Amino acid sequence: MRILLAGGSGFLGTHLRARLEQDGADVHLLVRRPARTPAESTWDPYAGVLDQGEVEAADVVINLAGSPTAGNPHSKKWARDLRESRVRTTDVLARAIARAGGSPAYLAGNGISYYGDRGEELLTEGSDSRGDALLTQVTRDWQRATESAASAGARVCILRTAPVMDRRAAPLKQLLLAFRAGLGAQLGDGQQRMPMISLRDWAGAVSFLTDSSVSGPVNLCCERQPTNREFSDTLARLVHRPRLLSVPAVVLRPAAGAMAPELLGSLNTRPQVLLEAGYSFADPTVAEVLASALGA
Repeated sequence: MRILLAGGSGFLGTHLRARLEQDGADVHLLVRRPARTPAESTWDPYAGVLDQGEVEAADVVINLAGSPTAGNPHSKKWARDLRESRVRTTDVLARAIARAGGSPAYLAGNGISYYGDRGEELLTEGSDSRGDALLTQVTRDWQRATESAASAGARVCILRTAPVMDRRAAPLKQLLLAFRAGLGAQLGDGQQRMPMISLRDWAGAVSFLTDSSVSGPVNLCCERQPTNREFSDTLARLVHRPRLLSVPAVVLRPAAGAMAPELLGSLNTRPQVLLEAGYSFADPTVAEVLASALGA
């Protein structure tokens, strides 16, 4: 199987490429610099530079490109780049797939924030999107950018990804500094559901989807989402430190700016599509997700 991967130089992309190759795929990369190997192809989605032949030669196109989510949540430029980098790259690849007649399949990156703050309501891929939080709005536009590929008949998977837990990358890398110093804290009242997935399950699930018949939205999250209090207490226990602190919502909201809904909102998501398709999670609970993340 030949896979064309955009965003393959980032943390997730690097690990996904390794998993895909481990599973026997022939992975080619779209890069924003001059190509250095035959397995690389230069593209510039903002200038319309893309080798159509690379798209037509692929069995699956995967897009993980986009500016970092971490940044200044009070910055208009950060928010604009966050949206435009995701929507533009997704649209350019979707249109290229449409020109190829709806083949290859398209696995398009997206976010679990699509659903909006929903409390304890169980959210599957059939649930709608609500609210006007920044990342919720971005995910809607991001998903709409795939429509030209779907209209051309391509198999399209929308990868609604929860925060991927690994000690080497955000968000867990930053949290570990505080928790190991004994400064770990729950956020607000700690009752909000906090979607997450281990790195090995995220990469395993995406690889699984490349060779499946699944189409439409796919929740990439563990089987049961913990509350923020459960997450905080579990992380404190695993690093052998007490969790004595909490950050009141009234303090967190102005400090976190546009990202406050991601910290205080509740998303009780379930990976229904993956489970029904037969994917078996290595890390279905918060304890297993964090143990995997800390042992990586």
